[in-house]
Amino acid sequence: MKTICLYFEIHQIIHLKRYRFFDIGTDHYYYDDFENERSISDIAERSYMPALNAFQEMIRDNGKYFKLAFSISGVGLEQLEMHAPQVITKLQELNDTGCVEFLAEPYSHGLSSLVNEETFADDVKKQAAKMQEYFGKKPTVLRNSSLIYTDSIGAQAAAMGFKGMLTEGAKHVLGWKSPHYVYNCPMAPNLKLLLRDIELSDDVSLRFNNSEWDGYPLFADNYMDRIASLPENEQIINIFMELSAIGIAQPLSSNILEFIKALPACAKARGINFSTPTEICLKMNSVGDLDVPDTLSWVDEERDVSCWLGNPMQREAFNKLYSVADRVRIANDPRINQDWDYLQASNNFRFMTTKPSNVGLDRGIYSSPFDAFTNYMNILGDFMNRVNTLYPEEIDNEELNSLLTTIKNQGDEIEMKDKEIVRLKAKVEKMQAAEEKLKVKMEKAKSAKPAAKRTSTKRVASKTPDTEK
Repeated sequence: MKTICLYFEIHQIIHLKRYRFFDIGTDHYYYDDFENERSISDIAERSYMPALNAFQEMIRDNGKYFKLAFSISGVGLEQLEMHAPQVITKLQELNDTGCVEFLAEPYSHGLSSLVNEETFADDVKKQAAKMQEYFGKKPTVLRNSSLIYTDSIGAQAAAMGFKGMLTEGAKHVLGWKSPHYVYNCPMAPNLKLLLRDIELSDDVSLRFNNSEWDGYPLFADNYMDRIASLPENEQIINIFMELSAIGIAQPLSSNILEFIKALPACAKARGINFSTPTEICLKMNSVGDLDVPDTLSWVDEERDVSCWLGNPMQREAFNKLYSVADRVRIANDPRINQDWDYLQASNNFRFMTTKPSNVGLDRGIYSSPFDAFTNYMNILGDFMNRVNTLYPEEIDNEELNSLLTTIKNQGDEIEMKDKEIVRLKAKVEKMQAAEEKLKVKMEKAKSAKPAAKRTSTKRVASKTPDTEK
C-alpha cells in the first residue's frame, strides 16, 4: 500500500539591524526587534495559524488515518515564544492527537554540519531537548538545515542515535533510482533515508498559484491520481516543504487550504494512507545504500550548498564565524551562546549570494550581496572580539585542543560520579527500606510475646487445683 509522508518545516529569520563599523566595541546588540516581531506576527497570522487549524480539522475528520510531521528550528521557536505563542499552543494541541511527529534539526538552522562535528552535535541536541520539553518526546528522525546531507553527516546522525534522516531526492544522486523507496547511509547502514519527491513537493509549494504552469490549476483528485499511478512497488511518497508555503508562497486566496483539506479523502478513495517518518523507518526495510559523497540540499537547481557558500564573500564570512566555534563552546556564556545561534543561521549567508535563482530572494535591509556581507562582517567583528576576550587569540589551536580534551575528560568524570552517586543513593534507600521493614517486624514480634505469656499463665492457674487434690 502506498503511503504519503507529509512534512513541514517551521523556521523564522532573525533579522539583523544596520550595524556600522564604528559600532564595533560599543554596541553588542545586533538585532532588529521591530522587524522580528512584525515578520513573525505576520507569518503566524497569514500562514501558520490558518494551516495548523486546517490540519487540526483534518485530523478531527479523519481520526488516526491522517498524519504529518514538523520540525521547528530553535531560533524560530524563540521567535514564536516571544511574539506568537498561540502557534506553539496550536502545535501542542496537534501533538495531543497522536497524529503528529516532531523531528530534530539544528537549533540555529545553521551550516555547522559542513565544518564542525562537535558544534553540529550540540546544535541538534539542543533543539531535540527543546522538542522534548514542549512535546514530551525525544525526536528519533533528523532533518538537517535545508535537507543538507552527505554520507559523513549521515554517519554523525547515526552516532547521535537517530533512526532516520530526511534529504533531497535529487536526480544527480539517485540516477536511475526512484525516491519512492527507503534507502540507508552506506557509512551507517542502520540509518534510513527518506527522500523528498521534488516534483510533487514543488507543485504545491512553488507552482500551485502559477497560472502559467502547465499543471495549473492543481486539484487534489488529480494530484492523488498521479501518486496512485506510480509503479506498485514504489510505496513511499515523501512530500516535504516549508509551512510558510501555505499562506505566504501560495496565498490563501489561491485556495491552497481547500486543496490541502481535500487530500485525505482523495487519498483514502485510492487506497493511499499517511505515515510519519518514524513509522516508515520502523516498518519499511531499506532497498540498499544511497551514496552521497558530495553535499546535497533542497535549494536551487544544483541541489547543493552554493547558495550559501558559492562566492568568496560567503566563504570568508563562513570560515571567520566557525574559526571561533571551539572557543564559543568552551566559554559556554549564555549571551554569547544566543548570539552564536543567531549568527549561524543559514539565511545570513543566503543574503550574500550572487547566484540567480528561480525562487525570489528578499534581502530585507540589504541593497546588494556586498551590503549583506559588510553588515554581517561588522557584527561578526564585534562578536569575535567578545569571544576572544574570554579566550584570547594567543591561545593556539594545540593549547585549545588540550583544554577541550581536559574539559571533556572532566565532564566524563563528573558524569561517571553522578551515576555512582545515583547508584549509591538507590542502595542507601534500599538499605533504609530494609531496615525499616526489619524494625516493624521486630516491633510486631515484641508486642506479640507478652500475650503468649499471659495465655501460658492462665493454663497453669487452671491446673493448680487439680494438682493439689
